[in-house]
Amino acid sequence: MDFNTTDEQTMLREMVSRYFADTYSFDNRMKTVHGGKGWNPAVWQTMAEELGILGAPFSEAHGGLGGGAIENMIVMEEIGRALVIEPYLPTVVIAGGALKATGGALADAVIPQIIAGKAVVAFAYAEPQGRYDLADLRTTAKADGAGFILSGHKSVVYAAPYATHLLVTARSGGSQRDQGGVSLFLIPATLPGITRRDYPTVDGAAASEIYFENVALGADMLVGAAGAALPLIEQIVDEATAAVCAEACGLTRVLHATTLDYAKQRKQFGKPISEFQSLQHRMVDMFMEVEQAVSITLMATLKLDTPERATAVSAAKSKVGKACKFVGQNAVQIHGGIGISNELAVGHYFKRSTMIESQFGSVDHHLRRYERLAIG
Repeated sequence: MDFNTTDEQTMLREMVSRYFADTYSFDNRMKTVHGGKGWNPAVWQTMAEELGILGAPFSEAHGGLGGGAIENMIVMEEIGRALVIEPYLPTVVIAGGALKATGGALADAVIPQIIAGKAVVAFAYAEPQGRYDLADLRTTAKADGAGFILSGHKSVVYAAPYATHLLVTARSGGSQRDQGGVSLFLIPATLPGITRRDYPTVDGAAASEIYFENVALGADMLVGAAGAALPLIEQIVDEATAAVCAEACGLTRVLHATTLDYAKQRKQFGKPISEFQSLQHRMVDMFMEVEQAVSITLMATLKLDTPERATAVSAAKSKVGKACKFVGQNAVQIHGGIGISNELAVGHYFKRSTMIESQFGSVDHHLRRYERLAIG
């Protein structure tokens, strides 16, 4: 199998990497984090209009670059390197993936808006009681004539404070944990009956608790078939999981490189701590964790369109989650107390790597899922 990227994919990586290196410095990121908006709209528009990054995984018919999962992997790895907080994951990977999978009039209308940077989508799927069970839903969408009435509560919805649309999972039939009866809706974020409680997240982004109270939805807001959306939701969450694995590869590379550079400069007992054998072994172990994470993420990405998708994604997420913990904690330990200070970038990379450990499923969750899929 050829693991080399095409010329177009290489150009995409170089373009994204160069743009973030030139404009998305750590100081600029921190200005955005502390700016109160949770993102930088100017960066988002540049990604859309000048660079075309938001169109990377979409077909040329919709105005995109004709790419797919590999392009998402490339962009997400560079997002991890630069610690970007703009909503590429929920908007392009998740919402865009759902619309690509279902097609139709809704996809034709919204995908060009995503590519143009005009539509920002937040994925409202998690509920307080749900843990990692995508079918465990108390949010309901009850049939009402040709449409639905949406009621419920969604937790930790990244990008919701500034989103134009919400991609919402809800139960339109069956009982709380049934595999059937789950529907998916793409709705304007300003519909009457929607209220939010916004807050910053530990990794520098912005999220919300969202409450739906008798929100009237039209049938044209359905993504896929009513009551049969769980397989689609599982697919887009697997695609999102592979994407955050790619993000983790980018940020753990930076954590390792930053730690290695620091160890060469920091002196103890009259010599750089990089000359201490125990720390040399530690940094080699960090390097190996990063390289293994990169390899297994590529494998999972290549299998997103195959029957082995779920197994490959769980294998990758469990391995990448361990890498995030090992590399992040050792980076902080080798740096010492300054490793968790707000002034040093390594502490912020550590926070994001810690969040990725549990995003879309913890290590233990994916090990159990892998065991069930591979053996059962």
